[in-house]
Amino acid sequence: MYTFSKKLKLFSFALMILGALGLTYGFLSAPSNVEEAKAMVADAHGDGHGDIHEEITHHEADHHEEAGHDSSHDEHLLHQLQNKPWAALYVAALFFMMIALGALAFYAIQRAAQAGWSPVLYRVMEGVTGYLFPGTVIVFVLLVLSGLHLNHLFVWMDPEVVAHDELIQGKVSYLNVPFLLARAVFYIAGWNLYRYLSRKYSLAQDAVQGISFHKKNFRISAGFLVFFIYTESMMSWDWIMSVDPHWFSTLFGWYVFASMFVSGITAIALITIYLKAKGYLEKVNDNHIHDLAKFMFAISVFWTYLWFSQFMLIWYSNIPEEVTYFVTRIEDYNLPFFGMLIMNFIFPLLILMNSDYKRVNWFVVMAGIVILLGHYVDVYNMIMPATVGDQWSFGVSEIGGLLFFTGLFIYVVFNTLTKAPLEASGDPFIGESERFVY
Repeated sequence: MYTFSKKLKLFSFALMILGALGLTYGFLSAPSNVEEAKAMVADAHGDGHGDIHEEITHHEADHHEEAGHDSSHDEHLLHQLQNKPWAALYVAALFFMMIALGALAFYAIQRAAQAGWSPVLYRVMEGVTGYLFPGTVIVFVLLVLSGLHLNHLFVWMDPEVVAHDELIQGKVSYLNVPFLLARAVFYIAGWNLYRYLSRKYSLAQDAVQGISFHKKNFRISAGFLVFFIYTESMMSWDWIMSVDPHWFSTLFGWYVFASMFVSGITAIALITIYLKAKGYLEKVNDNHIHDLAKFMFAISVFWTYLWFSQFMLIWYSNIPEEVTYFVTRIEDYNLPFFGMLIMNFIFPLLILMNSDYKRVNWFVVMAGIVILLGHYVDVYNMIMPATVGDQWSFGVSEIGGLLFFTGLFIYVVFNTLTKAPLEASGDPFIGESERFVY
């Protein structure tokens, strides 16, 4: 049985406390009116950017000619700055929820495929997916708070915006708060039900003769994967793509899936290596680590293929309502946009291409940390441009959100690992997994 060390537990609590303080500071420092918002922008851009008030006035004048309402630009700026702590919280909450969901999909694939190499890792996978319930509940709460108009993350939730926007009006039958929350409950209930049942059957298999629970796990895993591929796509439209309600991509569901899938596999690899270093998982060998690193490498390439396919087709067609998505990110988010490509593709490509490096733990750890940070930046790039625009920065709120959810994730996952033996001893493929050689 795994014992949650006091040092790691204190570390997770310290991260949560520091993160909570950072998020609290972010919310308290957000402007409460237009004057404060203008003053904040002036302070932030005062050096080398000329007179910010004069710049805002020019932008206002242009906007007044087009839109006909005097304070729209100022209100937009206020909403962007008020969104910053909310968006930082939402990005971090989404990212860690996606790690657990990606790990659950990987686990279900192993079960449905009746893979022989991976049963020694099942308890680690179940530990990572232990975060799914609190992670999805937190995201749901944030969606409810958005629906109550405590923030402006989803512009289609604002009746005034919808009243003047014909495109959003055409999507109201789908993009409305009650239906959004009902769909969210459906997704969350389905994912967590599978996680609960698969964990239950996995533990029950250790205590009985025969393979009855193994067969049950096989059947529900195959069914879950069908449910997952539909609901994951719809989740990506609802929770991520709808922050840009004027833009859509038919590839977006796959793109988000690739991001969460590689993040989940990477988390499994890092936790496995940590447990091995602490003397646990004796039957896990470097062949298992090699296969996890191989998946990290392969899905990183798959993610890049999807990113390029989406970008290239939109760039080539050059349709204004499509290219605006990438123009905004290239112009205002140049560093995180292209930095993400280096972290999520070029770095893992160079580090993990060599087969021998996949067996070296510190190489896998180094690549894994960069991949996880890179996919956090990926989620950041998905959410921030539509919610905070060019007022983005990686400041106290963003660091606070990342620290808080890192601490919460560590606590939940490692606490879950203490609940059952780290070896799925009753699995019919456990012997094959122990003898696995690549």
